[in-house]
Amino acid sequence: MPYNKLTPEEERVIINKGTEMPFIGKYYTNTQEGTYICRRCNAPLFRSKDKFASTCGWPSFDDAIPGAVKRSPDADGMRIEITCANCGGHLGHVFFGEHETPKDVRNCVNSVSMKFIPAGEPLPKEIVHK
Repeated sequence: MPYNKLTPEEERVIINKGTEMPFIGKYYTNTQEGTYICRRCNAPLFRSKDKFASTCGWPSFDDAIPGAVKRSPDADGMRIEITCANCGGHLGHVFFGEHETPKDVRNCVNSVSMKFIPAGEPLPKEIVHK
């Protein structure tokens, strides 16, 4: 089964490791309860209980669903990139030592890399694998 079809903007961010403009992402100020899944493959990534109000301009989470997010050195050599552990799609970057939450972690994620499933609605039945 192929991955979900992406818009040109989603492809620019998820495949080509781009970044959406700050403060415009549809999930930046979302406070609903639910689960954030990978836009490319439907894998669950983050829970709303781990989202916090950050002033960085992108959705921020201080934790991920166990095993859902992979960390690796970014091409710039200065940051740590986070990608979907299932499909490798670019999500954003992770930062430490900012003291914004007790966990002291900020997963800074592009809204276009995710899809939000409100609490009470079923998650997609299929996670798309290669």
